[in-house]
Amino acid sequence: MRSEFETIAVGRYDDQILLVTLNRPDVSNALNTRMGLDLMEVFEALSIDLEGLRAVIITGSGEKAFCAGGDLKERNGMTDQSWQAQHAIFERMARAIMGCPLPVLAAVNGAAYGGGCEIAAACDFIYAVSHARFALTEVTLGIMPGTGGTQNLARAVGERRAKELILSGLPFTAVEAEAWGLVNRVVAPEDLLETTLGIARRIAANGPIAVRQAKQAIHRGMQMSLWDGLAFEIEAYNRLVPTEDRREGVRAFNERRKPVFRGR
Repeated sequence: MRSEFETIAVGRYDDQILLVTLNRPDVSNALNTRMGLDLMEVFEALSIDLEGLRAVIITGSGEKAFCAGGDLKERNGMTDQSWQAQHAIFERMARAIMGCPLPVLAAVNGAAYGGGCEIAAACDFIYAVSHARFALTEVTLGIMPGTGGTQNLARAVGERRAKELILSGLPFTAVEAEAWGLVNRVVAPEDLLETTLGIARRIAANGPIAVRQAKQAIHRGMQMSLWDGLAFEIEAYNRLVPTEDRREGVRAFNERRKPVFRGR
């Protein structure tokens, strides 16, 4: 994976955690075509080569906005064909984030509107600053969420709440998002990155194959019946039995030390 992009910044913590920062602060980190391509490249690369990583954090540059949604200045005057071509990139971007084998955490540092809310909702879970606000405002522009918003929000907050928020376009606070199940934890702005890194480090310290298998079992199982989900779970579990990490975990417990997982 390359280290320099036009619209995002990427960096590593502890060599195992990738921090992806949406980096267009002059336009509230609005999602343009280039940002869609940059995010798509990062997350599709991770589906092929994890590069020793164990977790990913997505955040925004600055203190005001995580991502204000689609860049409407770029979209102004677009032909129908150009609009659909751009949106195909955004769809592929969202699927790459959702399909990432690694846990993907959103550290929402400010407003997450439209496509920004959809990017956050596409992550595995969300930590947000106390002043963050969320909204899916697409219907106020004559369109609708099309980057996973109707699906991920409904799965997080329930069908009735999702209908209320999406059909009205009303914004809601981080505290409300936490109460409804979209946000996992609300933190002070100065603590956001360190708090998110803290949970990412805890995840990264666990068996990496086990974490990836558990993520898949939860996510895919939620799309199945209970009995099909149980069958998927045990198949995911059985893949862990012959791993070195499984043996190391039990050995470390009995030797009263921290395990050293190698992802094998």
